[in-house]
Amino acid sequence: MTKTLYLMRHGETVFNQQKKIQGWCDSPLTEKGIKQAQIAGNYFKEHEITFDHAYASTSERASDTLEQVTDMPYKRVKGLKEWHFGRFESESESLNPPLPYGDFFAGYGGEEEFQVRERVSEALMTIMKEAGATVLAVSHGAACRQFMRNWAHTSEVDQKDRLGNCCILKFEFENDTFKLIEIINHDFSSLIE
Repeated sequence: MTKTLYLMRHGETVFNQQKKIQGWCDSPLTEKGIKQAQIAGNYFKEHEITFDHAYASTSERASDTLEQVTDMPYKRVKGLKEWHFGRFESESESLNPPLPYGDFFAGYGGEEEFQVRERVSEALMTIMKEAGATVLAVSHGAACRQFMRNWAHTSEVDQKDRLGNCCILKFEFENDTFKLIEIINHDFSSLIE
């Protein structure tokens, strides 16, 4: 049986606005972030997409986003957390090294790239094996990107697009394999910056 995973990035936060590195530290959604999540929720309603199960990272920004998208019960999963950036957390994004980050943050108490990739991939594999046919999971930008990279070999979708706040990644899941089907980046130009 083919299942569908909608993997979504959280809405804009105060740290996003301030251009700060978040990782495992947290900051609340902005008004814009709340509206972004509501727009994403409307996308699912307009396309008559209903979920059998819903999951969010244990970070508040992910749970708060999910609660704006749907009012269904959900489970918080540590494996869906953002990349741990060590001592760079809550510092300016200008301190980030050039992409790809590789194992840069491991030298500062954070995670290696493949640790993040493996953690998120294992969490989503467990979720999809246990969950119903259609699943929503709210996570984070770098975590989503690492999951995409883990399954890039199964997908023909161009993965160079930026994963904006409340971006939705649609995956098919069958025979323990994920395949990226679509990247849905909403147009939030109507929202005040």
